[in-house]
Amino acid sequence: MSKILTRSEVDTASTWNLEDIFGTKEAWEEELNAVQQDIVTVTQYEGKLREGANTLLACLNAQEELLSRVQRVTAYAHLHQSGDSINPDNQMNASRSRDAASRISSALSFVKSEIISLPDGTIDQFIQEQPELRVFERSLGLLLKAKPHRLSAETEKILASLGEVLGSPYRIYERSKLADMTFPSTKDGHGADVPVSFALYENKYVESPDTALRRNSFKTFSETLYKYRNTFAETYSTEVKRQVIESQLRGYDSVTDMLLEPHQVTKEMYHNILDILQEELAPHMRKYAAIKKRVLQLDEMTFADLKAPLDPDFSPGITFEEAGDLIQDALRILGPEYGEIVSDAFHKRWVDYADNAGKRTGAFCMSIPGVHSYILISWANSMRGAFTLAHEVGHAGHLMLAHKYQRLTNARPSLYFIEAPSTMNELLLAEHLLARSGDPRMRRWVITQLLGTYYHNYVTHLLEGELQRQVYDLAMNHVPITAVKLCELKGKILSSFWGEDVVIDEHAKLTWMRQPHYYMSLYPYTYAAGLTASTAVAKLIREEGQPAVERWLDVLKTGGSASPLELMKLAGVDMSQPAPIRSAADYVGSLIDELEHLY
Repeated sequence: MSKILTRSEVDTASTWNLEDIFGTKEAWEEELNAVQQDIVTVTQYEGKLREGANTLLACLNAQEELLSRVQRVTAYAHLHQSGDSINPDNQMNASRSRDAASRISSALSFVKSEIISLPDGTIDQFIQEQPELRVFERSLGLLLKAKPHRLSAETEKILASLGEVLGSPYRIYERSKLADMTFPSTKDGHGADVPVSFALYENKYVESPDTALRRNSFKTFSETLYKYRNTFAETYSTEVKRQVIESQLRGYDSVTDMLLEPHQVTKEMYHNILDILQEELAPHMRKYAAIKKRVLQLDEMTFADLKAPLDPDFSPGITFEEAGDLIQDALRILGPEYGEIVSDAFHKRWVDYADNAGKRTGAFCMSIPGVHSYILISWANSMRGAFTLAHEVGHAGHLMLAHKYQRLTNARPSLYFIEAPSTMNELLLAEHLLARSGDPRMRRWVITQLLGTYYHNYVTHLLEGELQRQVYDLAMNHVPITAVKLCELKGKILSSFWGEDVVIDEHAKLTWMRQPHYYMSLYPYTYAAGLTASTAVAKLIREEGQPAVERWLDVLKTGGSASPLELMKLAGVDMSQPAPIRSAADYVGSLIDELEHLY
């Protein structure tokens, strides 16, 4: 039986080079202390922001500079812990950086409070007097819009100081999952013992052509999850209660209203994504499941079989290096500036693709001001992994261009848009693969990879979003959020989407325990929103070519200096209407129809 390696046993070349952030841990320690001492560069303006435009400008510039340094300090510690959460030094340093960030956030809370307390019209007057304030105009406008929901300056300061404590539910979930949870081995189709871990199951076994391994590993994986169900439910319930209480304190009509406000979209747009896709996509995905059951000659279609490869004998593996070359080729359409970012990601150790005990599951990209992006993924030599890697490279390219062309204040767009550039890269990769071969077998294989992208964003994350919606509705009505309730909700959501032909057993109902996104505000539904937008833009690129590409690059460089609706209109898509959602669902249906014809 193969062994799950410790962090010290993996090849260093497969890990990220964090020395680009700080050359040594001593240098990090020095900066950690320095940023806390340099709080005074901002707090020297406390009580003075009403003095005039120049004072406000100086304060905002100082705050931006300090926060940029804080991001580097916390990123260094966070990335070390993400790579190896078992290491006690990583745990301690991540905690220290979070503590420092909470203290700094508390000390700087006066900035927002004093700006909000200014008489109406003062900010407009200041901007007229000092043109350099225009770079902050959008962020100031968003702040003033939230004025009715701001608490007193002292209360806001206290809440900021409790940031480390209030964020504990997510960390408890992650530590339980990554540092404490271990899984027994299971059997593959040949009767051999194979190890099980979060990363191995979700990145490898769930897509295995070996039906026995898929089902056995799912059973073993789920039986371990089951033992933690009450702890995980209490942890998640605590997070939900915190959000509900805060929304009530701030005077929002609901917790959903509070969480949706930073997205800069309407509730109608939020509900459209969840409602339209569940209704219009479900028949297509049921058809896809039926195709898999028929082609693979399964006795029944279980939840553990939904990601099974359709053609087990034609599932070419791919090394990390090969995936890097493939992605670079696929993204050349985005031009040399973007291409340089992609090349550097693969050649300068920006990507951590090792598979080791204690490593965070899933994949993410973190873009650090003044440095570059870092990507985490656990590599399993699969083409699905190549699509995930292209996805994270999409975040890297987007955020690095945004940081290059925008000030830190305006670099990051709202969550509603954030997944569009990443899913765009997955679509471009699929287009590239389809263009490279006229072989019908290759075409159907690529279509299944593309459908993997839609499954991940339009099924996995979409149904997470639906669970969130129902949980928040229950919480607002004081219904306790327990493990029994969460399993009941998840089971009904899965059954409603997949219908009678997919077996949703007790293990499938534990799916809510597998994802960290429930602790990330209203993040899950934004995957579907982003893919809807990128599907529409990809269609424009196919139809128009370079002009559509140039518009897309302009959107990436715009960062967060425009609303998500403005960004999409710049790309040529109106996301305020249901039409792009319905069009995307129809496109998925067309892929499945073609796949049925090919099989």
